[in-house]
Amino acid sequence: MVTEQITQGAQTSTSQAAQAGQTAQPVGVPFDEPITDWRHRHLLDVDTLSKDEILRILSTASAMAEVLDRSVARTPALRGVTIFNLFYEASTRTRSSFELAGKILGADVINVSGSGSSVEKGESLVETLNTLSAVGADAVVMRHHASGAPWLASRTIGGHVVNAGDGQHAHPTQALLDAYIMLQEFGDISGRKVVIVGDILHSRVARSNLWSLTTLGAEVTLVAPRPLLPSAMVRGALEPEHPLGLPSVRVESDLDEAVVDADVVMGLRIQNERLRGKLLPSSAEYARRYQLTSDRIAKASPEAIVMHPGPMNEGVEIAVDVAHGPQSRIEAQVSAGLAVRMAVLFLLIRGGA
Repeated sequence: MVTEQITQGAQTSTSQAAQAGQTAQPVGVPFDEPITDWRHRHLLDVDTLSKDEILRILSTASAMAEVLDRSVARTPALRGVTIFNLFYEASTRTRSSFELAGKILGADVINVSGSGSSVEKGESLVETLNTLSAVGADAVVMRHHASGAPWLASRTIGGHVVNAGDGQHAHPTQALLDAYIMLQEFGDISGRKVVIVGDILHSRVARSNLWSLTTLGAEVTLVAPRPLLPSAMVRGALEPEHPLGLPSVRVESDLDEAVVDADVVMGLRIQNERLRGKLLPSSAEYARRYQLTSDRIAKASPEAIVMHPGPMNEGVEIAVDVAHGPQSRIEAQVSAGLAVRMAVLFLLIRGGA
């Protein structure tokens, strides 16, 4: 179990350091030593990560959580490194946690948004990336409305690239922090039943979670109205070679049936434009069939937890009492994002080729 191994190792490290009269560093985070066993220069999605690599990130995140528990949560691990947060879409949780993660690790962090920059004057993405590279960007954390934009960035600049969400494609750090919460809760998620309900078709969070959770051995069930499922999934997603290039998962239309004995139930945000358009009849109809309610969660495992990547439409995809109830881990997800993003920045910059 990842969290148990980290905890036991940290206790041993603390004891040895105390005997030597030194301050213990979190196990798994050798701040003053090069990382020689990490092969990735960028984090563009989780589908390129092996199970061991995902667990390595999450164990490093556990160690980073120890840093956050200090009276002064600071370390010079990335001192002298310049990180640019390049966000073409509005974001509160992701951008603020990446900014704080970089600063806690000792890096210089600069925020650049689409509004108020040369982008408004017509500067292309490549021109912006070349500018950041020219002024000394060691890493770029990037959110963009176009799927694939971080891949372009990784081929344009010499520094490291972290995908903070691209179009409808991927959101790797969200998937990693979701797995982190599940590991904290259950120790091992292999064989655990995870139900993801909502707008699967347009969700980059769902896609990245499919890869990370199946890689870690979870049994994933997707639930959505037919218009909010990829067309290939409507025909069935149990083929060994999925037509979308996605891992094999179960697809259901009946949420009440899908949540039975589930260990994790994760809701996805329904955007207002889906409700105003032709994909869904109304928010009331969606809520009737797919809202996470206390009655539905009661059908899950007694130890089941409820998750949501945020922001939430309370009363639409999730009931208020469920969002803020004892089984909710939604606030914990936000907190976990900081430690996970610290781990990602540290491993890429200190260990990436």
